[in-house]
Amino acid sequence: MNSLENPPQVLQEELPTPPLEDATLPPVDMNRVAVLILGGGQGTRLFPLTVTRCKPAICFGGIYRLIDIPISNAINCRCNKLFIITQFLSSSLHQHIFQTYRYDIFSSGFIELLPAEEKPSRKEWFQGTADAVRQNIEYFIETPVDYFLILSGDQLYNMNFQSMVRMAQKTQADLIVATLPVNKSDAKRMGLLKVSSDHSITDFCEKPQEDEVLKQYESATGNTKEEKPYLGSMGIYLFKREALLNILKNDKRDDFGKHLIPAMVQQGKTKAYIYDGYWEDIGTIESFYNANMALTRQKPLFDCYDEQRPIFSHRTNLPGPKIFDTQVKNSIICQGAVVEADEITHSILGPRTVVKKGTIIRDSYIMGSEFYKPPIQTDRLPKEIGIGENCLIKKCIIDKHVSIGNNVQLVNKQNRTTYDGDNVFIRDGIIVVPRGTTIPDGFVL
Repeated sequence: MNSLENPPQVLQEELPTPPLEDATLPPVDMNRVAVLILGGGQGTRLFPLTVTRCKPAICFGGIYRLIDIPISNAINCRCNKLFIITQFLSSSLHQHIFQTYRYDIFSSGFIELLPAEEKPSRKEWFQGTADAVRQNIEYFIETPVDYFLILSGDQLYNMNFQSMVRMAQKTQADLIVATLPVNKSDAKRMGLLKVSSDHSITDFCEKPQEDEVLKQYESATGNTKEEKPYLGSMGIYLFKREALLNILKNDKRDDFGKHLIPAMVQQGKTKAYIYDGYWEDIGTIESFYNANMALTRQKPLFDCYDEQRPIFSHRTNLPGPKIFDTQVKNSIICQGAVVEADEITHSILGPRTVVKKGTIIRDSYIMGSEFYKPPIQTDRLPKEIGIGENCLIKKCIIDKHVSIGNNVQLVNKQNRTTYDGDNVFIRDGIIVVPRGTTIPDGFVL
């Protein structure tokens, strides 16, 4: 286990009072809650962004990693005991967490990284979400808490977990499942619930595909809105301590959604917490692209500008962006960017993004770079990083450390939905350029 020390931004005494909590209600002791973040996702549907890192380590919104979202939600709610379970290509994720989140000697909080490792009792990789928790159960048994809050490492939301804990304490439920109303398309990729008038869960089905099954879960909460008649699981679970330890011991199956949650529902004492805010599961290139582009709106649903509930991330200590004779509309340009382009529209330019004269960028997410020039010469990195002159880039995701030559057009001229080229891909109609790619002068796609 790796304990981390605490930077000023996550000191408990500096945190604002969490919003959405009724000040007339008695306080919730979040020191009695431990957070387990499942950060081992391989993210095959996010290929090629996951060729060199796990899904929670993917850069989001210019300066964040996806893992920052659940960690920040936990810290903002004063959950200061965090375990992060990792497995697939986790090196960059570990490095980011070490550099960003630290607790000092005067705090009882901690962040523990739990990578997949060989143990005397078991010598295989995690087989599913429940198996990942089970294989680390000895760490959780030693943690002095009453509840375990299980989160995913690749979802977007601003949520106050204190309300879930209050519900668990009031109802004495063994399990609280966070839910939200969803439409038919989303229902097929989520667990669906039936809920009684007192929010007790009466039935649960993981990712149903047949219309006959979906029909059974319509208006499960009395929600008669035609656009969102289903109640979907957000993959956020609050377990009473003994309930989690018992189900992991007695039910050896591998997954929470497929196996353990339905088993808990059959046993009773399970409740649904109905959430009415923004939530998005980053599962595909399209969902990742749309979530990033939504940040450029004047009032995005996922708010990174809320000073009461900040999203924490690694400090880069970079200067402000420099912009020369460029028309910029509805865009985010991060620190350290140097932009000489003609136009930047509805786009995000990450830290240290360099764009030369005459270039037009529209509807794109450019992740930027961790340096202006590679610190060493290697075949894995371009000699120069940035976007050249007179390029046209539309509806693209360009990963870190990419070199694009002059007069390049990335516009998907043939309107392809899927394409596999030489280090250039199209997924869901979106051009994706992987990390460290060099695109020569005059290239057109």
